[in-house]
Amino acid sequence: MPASRLIILSVAVAAAGGAGYVAKNLAVPPAPQIVEAGPQQPAIALEDVLVLSADVAMGSPLETSIKWEAWPADGVNPNFITRAADPEAVDKLKSSVARVAMYAGEPLRRSKLIGEGQSFMSSILPAGTRAVATAIAADTSAGGFILPNDYVDVIMTKKTDPANGGGGGFTTETILKNIRVLAIDQTIQEDEEGKKTRVGQTATLELTPQQAEIITVAQQMADRLTLALRSIKDTQEKVAGEADYLVSGNGRRGTVRLIKSGEVSEVGARK
Repeated sequence: MPASRLIILSVAVAAAGGAGYVAKNLAVPPAPQIVEAGPQQPAIALEDVLVLSADVAMGSPLETSIKWEAWPADGVNPNFITRAADPEAVDKLKSSVARVAMYAGEPLRRSKLIGEGQSFMSSILPAGTRAVATAIAADTSAGGFILPNDYVDVIMTKKTDPANGGGGGFTTETILKNIRVLAIDQTIQEDEEGKKTRVGQTATLELTPQQAEIITVAQQMADRLTLALRSIKDTQEKVAGEADYLVSGNGRRGTVRLIKSGEVSEVGARK
């Protein structure tokens, strides 16, 4: 056999052997790597908390809108209602009424519920304030666009007395400023999404005792009381210059204020 053929045959045999060796190594799976596990983290402690499962409007009963939900124990506020402290809370509170609007996923707090035996309006009144109703109409309430929780000014309009040089015209005065509207008629919250308006006949206002006296006197004097809607940006404005003269008596005791023909006078009280 010629030498050249022997060389070619030898190279072919060597190539075939090399290919077989490579194929054998590829077919063998790699040895598994051993990874040492680190120390396991402790599980998070959980505690069942009573939460809202649906939105609840102010003045509405909770009914089926509450449920137990697991919360991290470290994040449980002392004011939350827990299953450990009150396992029967769902049954006890389902007939309770919301003092304020509450929303799904929010933990329930007893401070947001009306206490047993309390009326709704007295429950939502801040301490030291009074709820006073005044008659309204479309032309005295911003065309019906005033809704509960809006803030208004109260404007008094009255006729002047020609006998006192008034000329038979009208005078207007803003007697109360930045007053919160608690309700329109029997509605204590705005309609869905605030898109609907309804002209009521009575607006219930949140007033201090002094303001309650002012509007009571004004209702007797005025030919008309008008509510002027204020911007929501003005709600924190400090109020000054209300019609305190209607009831203050300038700090003097032993005086009585008389209202006659729409005019206020002050006389000494008899002992």
